[in-house]
Amino acid sequence: MLYSFSRSRVAWALLTLGATLLLITALFFQYVQGYQPCVMCVYQRAALLGVLLAGLLGWLNPAHLWLRSGALLLWLASSVEGLLLAREHVGYQLNPSPFNVCTSFAEFPTWLPLDRWLPWLFNPTGDCASIDWSWLGWSMPQWLFGIYALLTGLATLFILIQLTGRHSAKRIRNYTKQIK
Repeated sequence: MLYSFSRSRVAWALLTLGATLLLITALFFQYVQGYQPCVMCVYQRAALLGVLLAGLLGWLNPAHLWLRSGALLLWLASSVEGLLLAREHVGYQLNPSPFNVCTSFAEFPTWLPLDRWLPWLFNPTGDCASIDWSWLGWSMPQWLFGIYALLTGLATLFILIQLTGRHSAKRIRNYTKQIK
């Protein structure tokens, strides 16, 4: 059941929708609530954009092995990167120090200058160490750490399902052919 779900457009649409809603939430906090994103926030948005692109890629043709595999790897890589970035960001907030600070400008690769292409989404103007918002005792980077941990776990689960489910599905088909 999970094997067929992981190969469905619905699964990939849910991933795409979830990542889109998280980006919209980030923009809500920035433009409606007035919280300025720091460089770590911007990098975490870029990782989320990777998850969104993975969802779109998987949604295009989830039955195609190479496309689905590429989408799964992009999803996993983006989620792990987001998890590492969120962990680093939490460190800036929980252990503020003049020797442990993030930069004030984004350093995207020259071939992907997101801060110049989409400044409304990727231009950092805030401070990494400031905790402007919290809910249930967790700051925004702590929530993002949990979200990226969940996304990493789900990507890993989907990959494992693809690796083991394909062989299991093949065995079941062979078995049903033998019965007939």
